[in-house]
Amino acid sequence: MVRLQDIDLNLLIVFQLMYRERKTGAVAEQLGLSQPAVSNALARLRKVLNDELFERTARGMRPTPYADNIAESVGYALSTLQDGLNFEERFDPAKSDRTFCISMTDLGEMYLLPRLISYLAQHAPQISISTVRDTGRSLNEEMGAGAVDLAVGLLPQLEAGFYQRRLFDQDYVCLMRRDHPLAQGELTLERFSEAQHIVIEARGTGHGRIEELLKRSGVNRIVRLKLPNFMSAPYIVAETDLVATVTEKLALQTADKLGLVAHPHPVELPSAQINLFWHRRFHQDTGNIWLRNLLFQLFSE
Repeated sequence: MVRLQDIDLNLLIVFQLMYRERKTGAVAEQLGLSQPAVSNALARLRKVLNDELFERTARGMRPTPYADNIAESVGYALSTLQDGLNFEERFDPAKSDRTFCISMTDLGEMYLLPRLISYLAQHAPQISISTVRDTGRSLNEEMGAGAVDLAVGLLPQLEAGFYQRRLFDQDYVCLMRRDHPLAQGELTLERFSEAQHIVIEARGTGHGRIEELLKRSGVNRIVRLKLPNFMSAPYIVAETDLVATVTEKLALQTADKLGLVAHPHPVELPSAQINLFWHRRFHQDTGNIWLRNLLFQLFSE
């Protein structure tokens, strides 16, 4: 049996950072230690816990099953202890220089970031934002380890261990250039089938479900181009006769600038509910509370 009195708290801090970073150099830099000191700390913890904890691979240090099993408990305990010791210290966005990491799609970046960054420039000028999508590990693990603070999107995989709050619903429309042959009049299923289309695959996002529904609808599409994400679609549509199925928010943001029009989609597609997610470990983190309340204030509908 492992007893708490046998473990130096600093070793658990090293473990938590190593679990998140997977590289001794990054851990050493954050703690102001040498890499040999970090390696020595891990060796001491391995001896106490009787497990290798991390195995060296070409991509960094990979946690053992035992390390995976204890990571959430260790992180939760350290976070609770730190919050308890600093209960009088409240998060002050006007003075904080914290960097927050938010998981979102390219559409999220286009819709959320301009207004968010503008607000921060006025009210929290030292706070920085970074965004991620595919980080090489599951989003669940990244958020549990504290590497990602919040996630925005249609993310059914984030259930157990997470809180969520609805921001808005996304409807889908057909986007085309203003002088497209199909731009005038109603866009019927027949006219939709005759058009030439861009298919946006956007793997790992909620849009994949929409593409599956379009395939199963039995409506034929003449596909001339497939794209991995949404960002270039409006620019391509503006210069061609291609039609794209996109979110209404993307259409609204690009239509006037690029000379586009958006038609109601002739295929009955469900709205996608876009939620804000955070891990239960950081439910009481004052900075996390501030940022998620700000996002809700700016973007909820």
